[in-house]
Amino acid sequence: MTITAERPTLTTPRALVAPELFDRLTARIAVDHPEHAHQADVIMEQALAFLATCAANPGVGLGPSDTADIGWHTFLMYTREYAEFCQRVAGRFIHHAPDDIPGEPGTSGRLATTIETMEAAGYRVDPVVWPTSADCGNDKCNQCYAGCADSPKKALG
Repeated sequence: MTITAERPTLTTPRALVAPELFDRLTARIAVDHPEHAHQADVIMEQALAFLATCAANPGVGLGPSDTADIGWHTFLMYTREYAEFCQRVAGRFIHHAPDDIPGEPGTSGRLATTIETMEAAGYRVDPVVWPTSADCGNDKCNQCYAGCADSPKKALG
């Protein structure tokens, strides 16, 4: 008898908001970040998946990738809709707390933990939005100095 671990059911993050709101958010990303216009829908889906994962895992200390943070910042500008989403999905407001305190430990491992937690929650994680340490050294990684394995900052510390 073989026991197979059950994989979580993939959840569609865009279903977390009304289609009209999703369209407004992606249009805003395309206008404010024209370099990401071609992937605005993916960015917003990944930001929603990240927020829903944060809602289900309070206190874990999850953090967004730079690209997912674009979607989060965009959603934050729609304060009423964002507050309603937080209340409905998390039962509380999900605060945006930048990790920029001088002297605090880097984000080494935070993205890996976030990716693992999102996948465990049933979300597909898009590698364009969530670079891994294997992506450092090419143009997909925009966070190498924030804790990737080959980060010069990490090597000095």
